[in-house]
Formats: sequence, structure tokens, C-alpha cells
Amino acid sequence: MKSYSQLRATLAITRASLRAILRSPSTVVFSLGFPLIFILVFGFLGSGKSVSLKVAMDPASDSVNIVYQSIRDLNALSFVQKDSVQVLEDLEKGRLTAIIKIEQNSDSVPAFLIKLRTSDAVNPQDLQVLRTVLEGKIGALNTVLYPHRPTIAAVEDHVERIHGRIYRTIDFILPGQLGFSLLSAGVFGVAFLFISLRQTLVLKRFFATPVSRASILVGEGLSRLIFQITTAIIILLAGHFFFQFTLVNGWITFIELLVLSVIGLFVSLGLGFVVSGLARNEAAVPPIANLITLPQFLLAGTFFPIESFPTWLQPICKIMPLTHLNNAMRNVAFEGAHLTNCGTEIGILAIWIIVAYGAAVKVFRWE
Repeated sequence: MKSYSQLRATLAITRASLRAILRSPSTVVFSLGFPLIFILVFGFLGSGKSVSLKVAMDPASDSVNIVYQSIRDLNALSFVQKDSVQVLEDLEKGRLTAIIKIEQNSDSVPAFLIKLRTSDAVNPQDLQVLRTVLEGKIGALNTVLYPHRPTIAAVEDHVERIHGRIYRTIDFILPGQLGFSLLSAGVFGVAFLFISLRQTLVLKRFFATPVSRASILVGEGLSRLIFQITTAIIILLAGHFFFQFTLVNGWITFIELLVLSVIGLFVSLGLGFVVSGLARNEAAVPPIANLITLPQFLLAGTFFPIESFPTWLQPICKIMPLTHLNNAMRNVAFEGAHLTNCGTEIGILAIWIIVAYGAAVKVFRWE
């Protein structure tokens, strides 16, 4: 009698188990896809420029000298090209680190003086980094061109400051987290809800009643709307009263942020309907939903500015609806823009609403 082979049994179980793992989309995505995405994203953040500061050059600067050209060629600095009124506005709001002015020194030593103009809205650490970058470039010029002479230029210790609204970390983080909440609730909430209603045959029972399909969708949509607007109110009020989140125009800004939240939620609900139509069961919801939401969480300016990414990746970031929702919220909350000033962002979100619900009509299943 042939003995039973434990080895063959073990190998058979291993093979069957491995096949089951590979056939599970959620296992593959969570175990392999997500780590790869995080590695790629944070790898991009680390592989780009070590420093990227937005600055402007004062038009009155002496531009016919090697110091001027060397500073303009610095990869660590991004020079904006705007008129003087827009430059000052950006400086007041902390969009620029400083305005740089290079002028000849009347005392001749050093030959050039570098003056900085900044505002209260600028992060002091960014200003210190800028000074370090400029002094490093001056040191490099001295080493190569003037090894036996006094320094060719110097950064003045005195920094001119203009009044500006203080830009806190919460002013960047909170709109991103509110957008994060709206997208998560809309996509995952709707997808899991309708998968569950199908599997438990609740939808079939609804069809045996006079309730129309439109009423089912509207009812579920309203419940999500009420819940998420309540969530948005709590997030905004907590951020404002406990962490000094800026509502530059007070209650008007608050109301406008809620309107933007409603628009963002409509986009999210549409994407949720798409996911619920594509997913065949609850196990398929997380991988499909995360393919839609995770890139937006990472690339849409939720946790860090999209300028942190390589130049070639930024156009992809700007396609995502969450990018425009985050930008509109930040413009309204901190910079004092109104909904009428956010036409581009709202227009792109409207296009996404049309695309999402158009796709949902094609793939959505009641049974």
C-alpha cells in the first residue's frame, strides 16, 4: 500500500492557497500596489530639488554682473515673472519667500549687496534657507573666481518686512483633510452601501414597492449630503476656534467653504456610483475605490504642495478633481477669494461631475 505523501499534500495546499491569494484583488493591491505607490510618491519627493523656494527679483536690481546671473541660475530658487503689484500681493500672502535686490556697494567692498524683502506671512525657516542658499552661492563664486580677494557680495543682515497675514500650517492642512473626508465618504460610503443592498436583496424588496429608483438614489444622496455637511461644519469650526484656521471673511468664507464642500461631495458620490457598478462584491470595492482615491490623496495637494513633485508629474496632479477642490478651498479661506473668483476650479469640478455621473449611468447595476 502506497504511503500518503505529506510533502505532496503540503505542496498542493501551498499551490491552492497561492492561487487564491493571487485571485484576490484586495490582497494584491494592499500588499503590493499600495507600498509601490507610496515608494514612488515619496521617492519623487526625495529625488527632486532639495530646496524649492519661490522668489522674485527686484526690477531695480543691477543685472549686469556675475552675481545676478549666478543667483538667477540657482536650481533651488523658482523666480516668478509678474508685475510689481502681483508680486507684492503674493509676498503679503506668503506665496513668495522674498524679493531679492542686487545693487552695487558704494563702499566698493564687497562689490555688491544683496537685500531681501519679505513679509510676516513667510515661514522664518524658509527665509533662513534662502539666506543660506545665497551665501552658499557667494562662497562658491569667491572660491572659483576670487580666491585671494574679499568677498564679491554679501547678504545684508537687515531684512525689510512688510505686513502680511500669518500663514499657519493648519491653513494648508485643513482644506486638504476636508477634501480627503469628502472623497473618502463619497466613494467608499456609496460603493459599500449599494454592494450591501444588492447582496442582501434589499434593492429587490424596494422594487416590490411603489418606491421609484430615483427616490432611492435621491434619498441615499441626501443622507450622505446631510452627514458630510455636518462633518464639514465640525471640521471648519474646530479648526477655526481651536487651531486659528483662517476664515478671512468670517461667516461669508464659512458659507462659501460649505458650498464648495457640496460641490466636492457631488463629485465623490458620482465616483462612488462608478465603483459600486464596477465591483462585483465587497472584496472588490477597496482595490477599485483606492485606485480612484489614493492617487488623489497623495498627489492632489492634500498633505503637501504639488510643487514638491517633479515637473512632469504636476500636470497629472492638476487633472485630479481633489486638486481643484483643495485649491478653491485654500483660496477662499486664506486669500479672501469668493466663489466668483474660483471659476476655473468650479468649472473643472463641474466637468468631473458630468464625467462621473455619465460613467455611473453606463456601469451602475441594480442587481
